Amino acid sequence: MRYGIYLVPAAIVLTLGSLACKPPKTAEEIKAETQAAFNEGVQAFKDGKARTANPFLNDKDNPHKMQGWNDGWDKAAADKAAADKAAAEKAVVVDQAAADAKAAAARKAAEEAARKAAEAERAAVFRAAADKALANIHFDYDKAEIKESDRAILQSIADFMKAYPTARVEIAGNCDERGTNEYNLALGNKRAAAALAYLKTLGVDEARFSTISYGKEKPLCTEANEACWNQNRRDEFRLR
Repeated sequence: MRYGIYLVPAAIVLTLGSLACKPPKTAEEIKAETQAAFNEGVQAFKDGKARTANPFLNDKDNPHKMQGWNDGWDKAAADKAAADKAAAEKAVVVDQAAADAKAAAARKAAEEAARKAAEAERAAVFRAAADKALANIHFDYDKAEIKESDRAILQSIADFMKAYPTARVEIAGNCDERGTNEYNLALGNKRAAAALAYLKTLGVDEARFSTISYGKEKPLCTEANEACWNQNRRDEFRLR
């Protein structure tokens, strides 16, 4: 009987000892639990939870879970900070590129405006010089000889042509109303040719001129008197 009395307590002790002394976790188990805790920490950060919300803080038997959770939270926070920084830097680059493009467009617009203004100014100066130089010359009745008094006008025309090498001018010969159309057309041609020949002697390339005769078709004055006829016997010089 004495042995039976001691055997019972011994069996109880062995059973309790086997329950109290659990086998240690393997490295693979610890790794899996750490990873799971890490993933929970990542998700906790994404859900807006604080780092102090670690559910494994008081799990003394599984410190790897607490560390894994913290590591996950910290990794998610670092990734978020890096993404925010990259986005901010990209925004700065984009904003700077937009500002540079805007400034370049403004410079280009200003340059184009300045170019057009300069071009308009040159055109206005050219037009003013043409208006001043391209005056009419006049002829005696039934004549095509250049008058002494008109040579200064032709000199001014030659000077203008030399100052503006791209200028092209049409010389139009005109007559008064007397005589036939055919005769006056021929006379108008002679008057235009006379002006061209004189301008050539002043050093202007004749290729820069064209000639035409209007005969008596385009009078400036329609009264039948000498003053009016004198106005109509003329060469006109027009830019072309």
